[in-house]
Amino acid sequence: MRKAYLLTDEKILERAAELGRGGSTAVTAILISCDDSVKLVVANVGDSRAVISKNGKAEQLSVDHEPNMEKEIIEEKGGFVSNLPGDVPRVDGQLAVARAFGDRSLKKHLSSDPHVAEEVIDESSDFLILASDGLWKVMTNQEAVDEIKDFKDAQAAAKHLTEQAVNRRSKDDISCVVVKFHC
Repeated sequence: MRKAYLLTDEKILERAAELGRGGSTAVTAILISCDDSVKLVVANVGDSRAVISKNGKAEQLSVDHEPNMEKEIIEEKGGFVSNLPGDVPRVDGQLAVARAFGDRSLKKHLSSDPHVAEEVIDESSDFLILASDGLWKVMTNQEAVDEIKDFKDAQAAAKHLTEQAVNRRSKDDISCVVVKFHC
C-alpha cells in the first residue's frame, strides 16, 4: 500500500502541468482472505478517513494528518505551520493537511507516505465507511455509524451520509463509500 501511494504521488506530480497545481487526500481499503480469517488493510493521506462499525460502535482506523501533528517534520524540511486566529493550522499558510498527493509547490514540506492500519474482520464487524473530510467536518464517527446502522444496502447508506453532510451545510468536498460485511 505504501508503494502504491508513493507511486500515485509520483504519477500525479509528473502530470502536474495538465492536472493543475492542487492535490488530493485519499483513503483506501483492501480485504485480504487468509486461511480462515479476513483482514482489512486501510491506508490514508490527509484527512480522508476510514471508520469501521463493530457491534454498532465506531472505531477510526485512519489518522487525520493535521499540520500541528507533524509540525516538527515540516519545519525540519524548511516549511512552517501557520496558526492564524479563526483558521485551521496550515502548511506554509496554505494547506490544511500535512500529507497529500500532488501539491507540487508544497511537496518539499509534505509527505505522501500513508498511515496504514490492519483490522481483523469478524462477526462483530458491521460495515466500513470511507469518506472525505466533507463528511467528517459535520459528523462525528459515531454519528455516521448511527445514521446508517439499519441500512441493508451499502450504496443507499453512502448516499444517505452524503445527503446528511449536505443538509448539515458541509462546505467541503463530500465523497463516501460504505462496505457492508456479512450480507
